[in-house]
Amino acid sequence: MGDLSVNSSIFSSRNGSDAPSVPPSMSIDKLLPALLECFGIILCGYVAGRTNIIPATHAKGLGSFVSKFALPALLFKNMVLLDFGDVIWPFFFSILVAKVTVFFFVCVLTLLVADRESRFSKAGLFSIFATQSNDFALGFPIVEALYRNTHPEYLQYIYLVAPVSLMVLNPLGFAFCEVQRRRTGEPQQQSKLQVLGLVLLQVVKNPIVFMVVIGVISHFLLGQKIPAFMEEFVDGLANSFGGAALFYLGLTMVGQLKKLTRSTVVALILLITAKLLVMPLICRGMVEVLDRGSRSSMNHSSLSNYAFLYGVFPTAPSVAIYASHYNMELEVVTSGMVIVTFLSAPIMYVSAWLLTIPWMDSDPLASALQHVSFNISIISLFALVWSVAVMLLSRKFHRIPHIFTINLFVAQLLACVGMIAWNFMAEQDNFLGQVLTFTLLYGSLYSTYIWPGLIALSLLLMRRRKEVNFRPGLTVITGWGVPVLAVSVLLLTGERLPNTIDSAFFYGKTQVTCTSVVLFVSIVLCGVSLTLLSRRTQDSHSLERGSLSDSEEDTHTEQPGATGSINTDCQACECACGRLQSVPDMTSTNEEASIQTGQCSQQCTSTSCLLVEEEQKVADRQNTDIQSTRHVLVCLLLTVSLLANLSSCLWWLFNKDPGRLYLELQFFCVVANFGQGLISFAFFGLDKHLIISPFKKRLVRLWQGWGQEVTGSAASEEIRLTCTQFLTYHKEQCVRDIVHKKRCGQRSTTEAFLGSDMVRWLQSVGLASDSGEALAYGWRLLEGGVIQHITLEHGFQDEALHYCFT
Repeated sequence: MGDLSVNSSIFSSRNGSDAPSVPPSMSIDKLLPALLECFGIILCGYVAGRTNIIPATHAKGLGSFVSKFALPALLFKNMVLLDFGDVIWPFFFSILVAKVTVFFFVCVLTLLVADRESRFSKAGLFSIFATQSNDFALGFPIVEALYRNTHPEYLQYIYLVAPVSLMVLNPLGFAFCEVQRRRTGEPQQQSKLQVLGLVLLQVVKNPIVFMVVIGVISHFLLGQKIPAFMEEFVDGLANSFGGAALFYLGLTMVGQLKKLTRSTVVALILLITAKLLVMPLICRGMVEVLDRGSRSSMNHSSLSNYAFLYGVFPTAPSVAIYASHYNMELEVVTSGMVIVTFLSAPIMYVSAWLLTIPWMDSDPLASALQHVSFNISIISLFALVWSVAVMLLSRKFHRIPHIFTINLFVAQLLACVGMIAWNFMAEQDNFLGQVLTFTLLYGSLYSTYIWPGLIALSLLLMRRRKEVNFRPGLTVITGWGVPVLAVSVLLLTGERLPNTIDSAFFYGKTQVTCTSVVLFVSIVLCGVSLTLLSRRTQDSHSLERGSLSDSEEDTHTEQPGATGSINTDCQACECACGRLQSVPDMTSTNEEASIQTGQCSQQCTSTSCLLVEEEQKVADRQNTDIQSTRHVLVCLLLTVSLLANLSSCLWWLFNKDPGRLYLELQFFCVVANFGQGLISFAFFGLDKHLIISPFKKRLVRLWQGWGQEVTGSAASEEIRLTCTQFLTYHKEQCVRDIVHKKRCGQRSTTEAFLGSDMVRWLQSVGLASDSGEALAYGWRLLEGGVIQHITLEHGFQDEALHYCFT
């Protein structure tokens, strides 16, 4: 290891010698045309669906043809013609073990994290999502373009591996969905044996599975040859699959991303990580382990690279059909299918390009990595300066977990500064300067590895109502002390490598091992904390809903008063909509004296108004949820980058010749390490109250001023007509349906309604077709003076804000 340098870390073998100049095992000449062909047909299908040239009902018919006729015929044909003598079985079993591993990993993790009401359906469908690839419609053309001239026998593995999911793993996922269906209390309760029989029956009835079995039997009965009388018929159906399947995939993508919600983003990040990062790495790793020493040793490297490419294939659209059939997790599955499909294209192309380029000198590649690190650090530095300034100006850094978030920002900022300094110091003959720069760089970089776990732990303790026992000072010391300790140990025990400009290998194997330990500890801490946090979230939400119900009951139910007359002076609050009047207490009985309460109708200006307090509680709760969600997403995304870094370290430690795909992982890790500031900026750099709201108000004023000059009279006429129509035909019904008497003070009430209730009511009576039109209708009523907010502070919003009729 004494002569190890960055050159050996990427392309050279571990003994420092350059790898032999061998010809590439694939041809990239036809890859780009194949990708353009596949995604061009997908785009045509999307355009046809978006413009309603082909309605959704017709798309279902095309999907039925693809899945029940074309694909079964294609599988039958290739099962009959398959030459089992050329199959490298260790490779087949490697992919099988990889799929089973990912399936059970996703299944167990989902069962641990998901809420109890839907964890079985999520476990089944998410596991299928992560393991069932779009092998035939999208995978086969790409494999054919890459390996047709060099390894044509690789094409048959598509037909061997695909049935693994259909016949082995999918039935397990269906069983989980059936268990979930039983737990939801459907009318027909079934025993476990009946559920097992139903799942097996569905598998047998599946045309794809059925024709695979028939094809294997026919392979031995017909001697690897399709009879002449049915050959043309089978070929016609099989050849129709490619274009029809890709076109149908485009049709199914229409409108799916609109279904994304905040609650589905976390699941999507985990699923995309499992499909595009974990799956290809495990596939390659299993081939490295199981195929070593077999008769395919000459093609061992080629097979492992092929396994990596196979793992990147996107999820099959049939998974969305499964989700629709069970009516479970449809939003996550369909949105994830779209995102994974388009993310897989650049990954496949870059991977194939790296595997087909001639063997290059290591020095230019090392310089390229250094330049990427330098450039992304400069961009990230500006984003982090902005994010830190926003955090300081908003004064959120005094609160937990923001006090830890700003420490993460500072660590990321120092890491960028350290990388910029390293770019100028790496090639200079200044040992002391290099050591000091390395200490700054890796002390702060290790800190960015530690802080996501500490932030996740703080969120968990806050959720468990243990803020008092949580000491921020000790956490800050840990966040900076552990990295300093790790770098100190590295400086004292590590051996500096000569002639290296890559900071990741400045101290060779010792540094990679130390980095792996820090990454592993942080991943475990963050993963366990986020898992426990997710399991406790639903219980806390139930408590919050109960608390909210109590609050709403206080505002809806009038408290019994003392016998006699109550002073009708509105001291607690003066609410909108008219003068103060005396009205009978609705809770009084014949035996009790008549109890009077004050109905206040002036603009509410008191800080003790119960309705204002209720709105503030809801707003605070929503803001807390938003901030918590942002922290969870940041921790999750940073954990994904930590996982990629750990994979890179382990790949280097346990492979004598890391290979060309390692370079792709290195570039990803560089961008992930020094581009963290862009993630921080995306979630915390645009503060709602400090930046977005003032900018939005300014933009609205400018737009309104321009709009009044251009279309002022037309807009006023539209508002007048809307208000006249509503007052004449709909107001009385609206008052009966959504207006309620609510207590706004100890001795006062008012008649009010929620903006969210008005939005739903406008849609229910047909005045608006969706929430967007309902919001526009409500704005016209507010601008026309028909309704107003109780404090006149808010416009019309689809929120839990109180409004009343003027």
